[in-house]
Amino acid sequence: MRRLYVAEPVAAYRTRPPIVVDASVLAASILGEPTRAEAELLMRGRRLTAPTLIDYELTHVAVRKLRAHALSERQFTAAMENFAALDLVRHAVDPLPMSALARRYEMSAYDAAYLWLAGLLDAPLVTFDRQLARAALDHLNRPKDNRA
Repeated sequence: MRRLYVAEPVAAYRTRPPIVVDASVLAASILGEPTRAEAELLMRGRRLTAPTLIDYELTHVAVRKLRAHALSERQFTAAMENFAALDLVRHAVDPLPMSALARRYEMSAYDAAYLWLAGLLDAPLVTFDRQLARAALDHLNRPKDNRA
C-alpha cells in the first residue's frame, strides 16, 4: 500500500496571525505621530489587513497634515512611499452587512467597514478610536451567526 504525503509551507496565518488595522493606527506609524511606538508594537509580527478604503483614508490624513504644515513635502513623499510598500492585505467590503453594523453601532460606514472585516476574518481590530473599539469588543464577542 502506498502512503500519501502532503508537503506544504507553513500557513501564513500560523506564523503571522491577521489583525485589522484602521487608519488611525497606520497614520500613527507611517506619519510619525506621538503614538507611533504603541501602534508599531501592536502590529509587529502580524499580517496586516484593512478594507480597501484604507488607501483613501490614509492619503486624506497625510494630505491634511501636509496642508497644515505638520509634514514637509519630503516627509509626505516618504510617508506615502512607505505606505505603498507596506505589506498590507486589502479587502473589498460587503455593503449590506457593513451598513447593518453602521446602523447597529451608530457609526460611519467607514468605521463599520473595519468592524465588518474583523468579524469576517475573526481577527482583532486595532484602533485609537474609542467608539470603534467598544463596538468591536461587542461585535467580536457575539456568536459568529449573530454578527450581522
